[in-house]
Formats: sequence, C-alpha cells, structure tokens
Amino acid sequence: MPRDTLTGSRIRERRVARGMKQAELARNAGISASYLNLIEHNRRRIGGKLLLDIAEILQVDPTMLTEGAGAALISTLREAAMESEASGAELDRVDEFAGRFPGWAQLLSDTRGRVAALERTVEILTDRMTHDPHLAASLHEMLSTVTAIHSTASILAEPGEIDAEWQARFHRNIHEDSERLAETSRGLVTYLEADHAGATETGAPQEELDAALEAAGHHVPELEGRAEVEGPLARMGETLSAPARALLDRWLRRYAADAAALPLDRLAEPLAEHGPDPAALAQALQADPAQVMRRLAALPPDMLPAPVGLAICDGSGVLVYRKPVADFPMPRFGAACPLWPLYRALNRPLVILAGPVIHPGRAGDGLWAEAVAVPQGRIAVNADPLYEAHMLVRPRPGAAAGARGATPPAGPPQEVGVACRVCPRTPCPGRREPSILGG
Repeated sequence: MPRDTLTGSRIRERRVARGMKQAELARNAGISASYLNLIEHNRRRIGGKLLLDIAEILQVDPTMLTEGAGAALISTLREAAMESEASGAELDRVDEFAGRFPGWAQLLSDTRGRVAALERTVEILTDRMTHDPHLAASLHEMLSTVTAIHSTASILAEPGEIDAEWQARFHRNIHEDSERLAETSRGLVTYLEADHAGATETGAPQEELDAALEAAGHHVPELEGRAEVEGPLARMGETLSAPARALLDRWLRRYAADAAALPLDRLAEPLAEHGPDPAALAQALQADPAQVMRRLAALPPDMLPAPVGLAICDGSGVLVYRKPVADFPMPRFGAACPLWPLYRALNRPLVILAGPVIHPGRAGDGLWAEAVAVPQGRIAVNADPLYEAHMLVRPRPGAAAGARGATPPAGPPQEVGVACRVCPRTPCPGRREPSILGG
C-alpha cells in the first residue's frame, strides 16, 4: 500500500494512543463521525486545513501523519526481515506496519541494532581468544607460573627433612611466583574487562601506542620546533599504561632526532621537486632513506599531495610501527603478509626495493611500495647487526614519461594481503594458516 494512503491509519493509531474516542475527535475537528471513520480506514483522502486541525487536536506534527516512519526506519525493518527469511515477514506491508505502529517499529529497529552490536562483540572476543598474541602470552605465563608453584609446593610436601637453606629458597620461589601470578592475573582481567569499543583498539602496549599515534595524526607540531619530548609525552600519554608510555617516549625521541636532522624547511624544496620519493629525497638531502621515510609519514597533510603509509618491523618480522592508508590496511599486531616488500628487504639489507603492490579486490593500479632494511645500533666487534625494515606506501607514480621525481612504472602490481587469516588468495606460497574468508 502506498505510504501516502496510510494517513488515516496513522490518525487512528494516534487517537487510540491518546485514549480519545472517534466521536470526540470528529466533533473537535468539525466533521461527522462517519466521515472520520472513512478517513481512518483509508477510504477518504485527507489534507489541507482538516489535516492540520486533526494534527493539532492529537498534538502531533502533521508530517508524522502524512509521512509516518522515516525511510531509514523502514530500510532497517526490511533488512531485519531479509536476514531472517524463515520469519515469513510480509515485506510488501512494511510501510503500513511502520506507519500504523511507529513505536513498535522503532523498538524492532533498536533491538536489531543492539543484536548486531552484541554479535560483533562476540566475534571480536572470539577472535581475541583465538588469535590475540597478548592474551595467548598472558595465559601461557599464568599456566607456567601455576605449574612452577605446584612443582615447588610438591617438593615441600614430600616426607622427609629439607635443608633449611633449600627450604627458604623454595619458600622464596613460591612467594615470587605468586606475586608474578597475581600481577599477570590483574593485567589479564583488566584486559578482558575493557568495553567492546576499547577492546578493539587497545589492550597490548603496542596497540595503545598505535591508537595514540592515530589520534595525533602521526604528527607532533611541538617537536618540529625542537622542543623537549616531555610536553608531547604528557599530552599524548595521559591515558596510556606505563609500558605504552615507555614505547611512546622512545617513539617521540626518535621523532625529535629525525625532525632535527631533516626539519620541515629543509624538506620543502626537495619534496616539491621530487615528490614523496624516498630514494630521490635521500640522495638530494644526503640522508638515510629510512629516516626520510619516517619524516614523510610524519609530515602534516598540507605538505603532501596524497597520504602515505609506513610500516616498520624488527628483525623478527613483527610490526613495531604502522601507519595504514585507505587502500593498504595493516594488521593491528604481529606480522603481516610475508609477500610485503618490507620482509624481502630484510634479506637484502641496505638495498631499496621498489615496485607496485595491490590488495585483492582493490580497484585501480594499486600503490607503490619502497622498502629498505638498515642496521640498528652501532657496529660492534664480532657481533652480527640487527636489522630494522621500513616500507613506505604511496600512490603509484604516474605513467606519463618525464614526470619529475616519478619512479618509472614497473609492470603489473604484486598481489599482497593484510594477513593470512583475512586474505582470500588461496593459491599463495606464503600462506601460513587458512583464511576465514574461504568457502
């Protein structure tokens, strides 16, 4: 039934809700009860002054009688009915239902939204219980500590005399293990009791740091003026845990050193000439390519033609810094797709690897990635260096020949994923676990 013919039904519902008899409403509106009865059964159209008078008597906005429930509400009801096909809901009468019973319609819509939110929370918590490395490590530590306490206690419970020195040592071990177990338990409870919104963003110190940097846009204006890190640390780390604040302090100190070596005014002219090309900028500035990549990721938006992303991993392959971009998402924790140039760079240190990359299902020609692995710390005697890899992700350089600062196009892009668990590419030599997206 068309929505504009349901005005009578809405008048009737509003009248009944106010406890008003049909004759009373007709008398106050100056029409006969029989005519109002025809209107309420949608057998007579209504509009103009009569509609305004009835709306005033019922103390409701006239649009609530003519338009009824909003399009969003009706759309939500349709979606709920389609998700539960076995319910046998009459989709062709959803407008009538929403118009005649707006309160019930809104209740169903709100309930559906709450159910959807709870389902998402259950999925998030299930995923965390299965794949969250912080949770797995905490549970492993708790089990190991309990086992240690049990073993020590069983020794003390055995018959026979134990030397006083060894007995004191066992007691001390039990005390230290118990303290560690209590601390781990408190941290685990705090982690699990976070609300569903916070649980998706924070928990482990690295996740807290990522959330703080995302909120700041990965740019710290104070440090561009060579200020001390204490001010930004207090501002950005106010709500962080102690371990996360330690990570933030280290990140800010590196940011300050990078800003001092490559200040904004020194970057402006080469950036205008070469664009966000880390190899060309490193050559023009006589700077470390990894440091150039970090500066590009920290620049204010007005200095770049388009956003750039940056991923940094340590020698184990775990991401220690992540700044994703729209077409190149990055996992929240742990390692990412082994096909990323980031990891190939660890096998070829001090060489910039460049080429196009694309995620499955993404439109366009993909993005351009440049990766380089550089040693951490100073050169030591008889000690192999530890490498840290950087990967900058930026819009793919234009194919037009002669573009200044543009890297030459290089064939079709390499298909990469975020992480194996959410990657639909089944035939992949780097896959380490099945995808939840597979059929």
